[in-house]
Amino acid sequence: MNAVSVVVPVTPAPWRDFLELTKPRIASFVLFAAFAAALLYPGASFGFAALAAAAVGAVAAGSSALNHVIERRTDRLMERTRRRPVVTGRLSPRAAAAFGLGLGALGTFVLAVFFGPIAAIAAVATFVLYAGIYTPLKRRTTLNTIVGAVPGAMPPLLAYGAMSEAAGAGFQGGVWGWTLFLAVFAWQFPHFLAIAYLYREDYARGGHAMLPSLPGAGPMAGRQALLNALALIPATLVPLPLGESGPLYAAAALVLGAVYAHAAGRFALQQDEARARLLLRVSLVHLPSLFTAALVDRLVLA
Repeated sequence: MNAVSVVVPVTPAPWRDFLELTKPRIASFVLFAAFAAALLYPGASFGFAALAAAAVGAVAAGSSALNHVIERRTDRLMERTRRRPVVTGRLSPRAAAAFGLGLGALGTFVLAVFFGPIAAIAAVATFVLYAGIYTPLKRRTTLNTIVGAVPGAMPPLLAYGAMSEAAGAGFQGGVWGWTLFLAVFAWQFPHFLAIAYLYREDYARGGHAMLPSLPGAGPMAGRQALLNALALIPATLVPLPLGESGPLYAAAALVLGAVYAHAAGRFALQQDEARARLLLRVSLVHLPSLFTAALVDRLVLA
């Protein structure tokens, strides 16, 4: 049975409706990931790193707002999204689109003026890939998760590269920029597959091509979650042999990776809601802890 949407007359929306467009939980993670990556750039100042993170965060928040507009019809069919501002009419699609484009333009402008043109171009490409390519693909193919993982992993690489460009070294990811990109890229698969399993019926109602929503595809989703969790471990350990981190970070990355892989392994052996929820909870602890360990390790090395 399709969910019945709640229709509310369009009125001047409170600030919380615009805030909801940015997907605050995702936005807060993006800000933290970008800020941590920027601080890991050699000689980075707190203020300049914060500016880079804010610019990258604005671009990401803008693409999330456009996602609300593009998916407003399918969001109406899903229980978890049917109360969103554009679906209910608290915000018009035009207002939400203007807000999203404005945030994207603001973040790009800051990157272009204070950091460099390549950082700005990379931000625009990330914005287009997420809103213009990944979002429409969600209704067409299960490969949308792979496509979406690229812009999802870009914030730390964008922030680090912006710091590099501002320092006159050109837009370079460096060891940390690429390590954190690969870490976030691999981390997303177990995380999103757990979410897709928990909301598989909702995604099916909305017509999204998510692997756990397909008949008999649960075991494949479990295997993909485990393989990516295992790949995450060597990806996060790259800075150690290259002399970019100390044993504190390496130990944290190894332990966190092992715990994440264990949770993914349990989900791969048997797909049920308890194991999917455990995997989701572990994922929410893993990545912030990894970024924090990298920052603490850098302070120790300094």
